Amino acid sequence: MDLRNGFDIKRYIRTIPDYPKPGIMFRDITTLLSNLYGFRAAVDELAWPFLKTGVDYVAGIEARGFILGGAVAHTLGLGFIPIRKKGKLPSKVIGQDYALEYGVDTIEMHADAIAKGDRVLLVDDLIATGGTAGAAIDLIRKSGGDVVAAAFVIDLPELGGAEKLKAKGVKVHTLVGFEGH
Repeated sequence: MDLRNGFDIKRYIRTIPDYPKPGIMFRDITTLLSNLYGFRAAVDELAWPFLKTGVDYVAGIEARGFILGGAVAHTLGLGFIPIRKKGKLPSKVIGQDYALEYGVDTIEMHADAIAKGDRVLLVDDLIATGGTAGAAIDLIRKSGGDVVAAAFVIDLPELGGAEKLKAKGVKVHTLVGFEGH
């Protein structure tokens, strides 16, 4: 898929078979991030649709969402809100549990990070099943924030995560899709 400027982001994403377990095709964006043109194109394309949407903050999900979300926030001239794994933030937090394949995990953000009515763009590298992103949306809403959209470099459409977010009433913006998981 060529983007507006003709840069093919997909060719800079490395696929690693059988990681972290057999049968998984891991989509590695470190090769995209290390290419100065790839990184710039990805950030620009994630930010572009939100230049004039009245977003107040960009929130990013640990860890690759920090890299991309921070860069998107900078591009949009906005502040950045980290959404982290449980126990990583130093001040008062609010949390949201979500289901994993085997068990439950929790993400958190500072309780005072988002005020009622703040408009937030959620950013991460990849949308797969939608579990973590869905929990992040619930967390932002729990704080009183309005999730304007969720933006990802990669969509794995067979896993249905983007559709789950849309069912929550969230617009989803992705740059490339990969069949299979």
